[in-house]
Amino acid sequence: MSTDIEQMMYYNSKDKIVIKGDSMRLRRKPWIDEAILEYNTYTVLENHEVFKGKWRESFEDPSKPLYMELGTGKGKFISGMCEVHPEANFVGFEVQIGVLYYAAQKLYEQKANNGKVSLFDIAGIEEVVAPGEVDRFYINFCDPWPKAKHAKRRLTYHTFLDRYARLLKDDGEIHFKTDNEGLFMFSLEEFKNSGWTLKNVSYDLHRTDMPNVRTEYEEKFSAKGQPIFRLEAIKPAKGSDTTDAGEK
Repeated sequence: MSTDIEQMMYYNSKDKIVIKGDSMRLRRKPWIDEAILEYNTYTVLENHEVFKGKWRESFEDPSKPLYMELGTGKGKFISGMCEVHPEANFVGFEVQIGVLYYAAQKLYEQKANNGKVSLFDIAGIEEVVAPGEVDRFYINFCDPWPKAKHAKRRLTYHTFLDRYARLLKDDGEIHFKTDNEGLFMFSLEEFKNSGWTLKNVSYDLHRTDMPNVRTEYEEKFSAKGQPIFRLEAIKPAKGSDTTDAGEK
């Protein structure tokens, strides 16, 4: 396992704890372990490796495009996307069962047949997702890891971008949103330097007419007047140069 992965978050399914960075523990609600089983149609809690290369087959209509959210939180975004985009299937990965429960609950309540959430640390995503399996990744309001020495932990660091590229189909995309300007500027450079083609770049998303499903954090930050930054990036073709697109 590479050093940048080792510093990421891990979920220990036996001990039921989450460890972040240098052993930070997050409190858990013990009742969730049982309660989440009510939503088993919408969750993948273990044996994730059996889904590798077969995520599409876990849905009613496997012919739909496969979109994955890396860090789904309480599920406002993925549940909203399932409703707005019935033409696609969605999988949301989340490392904390205490918030994954609420995401599963939302999918259950809206009877979404095109959405699932998975309890898994995305640092090991290549263990459970096959090369070329995914049409699009969504990364929303991830930890900015503001200290320079922690740059390798950012989900838009170039080594992560390389992993996503391996898992995406040709012309697959990443859609990225954040409220952190520093992280956004860093990410723009990482995408450009890694050969991704950028499009629909926005420095104040909510002042545009671009279609948008908001996350819980997005609602919070926007209410405080914080601009939301967003970009779309197309997987680089071998031997291609970076192409800049219009900014909004």
